[in-house]
Amino acid sequence: MAKPALGRGLGALLGGDSVANPPPPAPASMAAAAAAPEPRERVQPAALERIYPCPFQPRKEFSPEALRELADSIKEQGIVQPLIVRERDGRLELIAGERRWRAAQLLGLAEVPVIVRQADDQAVLELALIENLQRENLNALEEAQGYTQLIEQFRLTQEEVATKVGKSRAVVANALRLLKLAPPIQDYIRQGRLSVGHAKVVLGLAADALQRLAADRILKDGLNVRQTEALVARLQAREAGTISKPLAPAQPARDAHTARLEDRLRQRLGTKVHLRYVQGKGAVEISFFSDAELERLLDLLGVTAD
Repeated sequence: MAKPALGRGLGALLGGDSVANPPPPAPASMAAAAAAPEPRERVQPAALERIYPCPFQPRKEFSPEALRELADSIKEQGIVQPLIVRERDGRLELIAGERRWRAAQLLGLAEVPVIVRQADDQAVLELALIENLQRENLNALEEAQGYTQLIEQFRLTQEEVATKVGKSRAVVANALRLLKLAPPIQDYIRQGRLSVGHAKVVLGLAADALQRLAADRILKDGLNVRQTEALVARLQAREAGTISKPLAPAQPARDAHTARLEDRLRQRLGTKVHLRYVQGKGAVEISFFSDAELERLLDLLGVTAD
């Protein structure tokens, strides 16, 4: 195992860049939550079997492929950055470095380098959030649930949470709104099937049933965010009782081939052309703006006005 590097400050504690490429300075609140080791702290080896994951870890999803890549890197170079742990009932609870811990398990390592830290539950959750947010390792739902835990368990305001994790209050508030989505839609976000942009639009619907209807239509028809906005507007009208007719099928996103063909028609006819195509069916709409232009188009198409 490669010898752990010492004295790397925040980067070392959070598994960041090396001294040659130091991370940008963290906000004061983040630096306080993840301060450099005190003089009494040191990197030391610890038996892997003594370490267990922290229940405050906001990240729940770990890609097997990414873990295997990390394990391959550790096999070649060793664990360069130590894990951060705290002592709990004779064992070591992870504060930061769960990916490295999991990768070490894949390799069957007997021990790993650690820094033992004194930290209460709130500090542990803050540090875990900071580590994952800086690396963009959390999906949107994990991030929102981490903020919720700080608010509910430690009675913090949204403003206080934002300050501690180095985000704006608007970012925290928008993340928390995602937890108002129907559970199946939250699963779509976790699975990466539905983007946060789509989800924010779907939040315009209050009823879970309509949210699920919108999400299913997005996935079925491959709607983009703008098309989703139009769909949600129609569903909102239905929700308000201003329309009662069945929802019309949404126009699916146009593919590149359709767009290219439309452009070729426009160039050939010298006027505005709109091509609609869905699974072998559709229409071609050709615009004209005078009788003379209509006659020109008819002539191009070989059609007489008689």
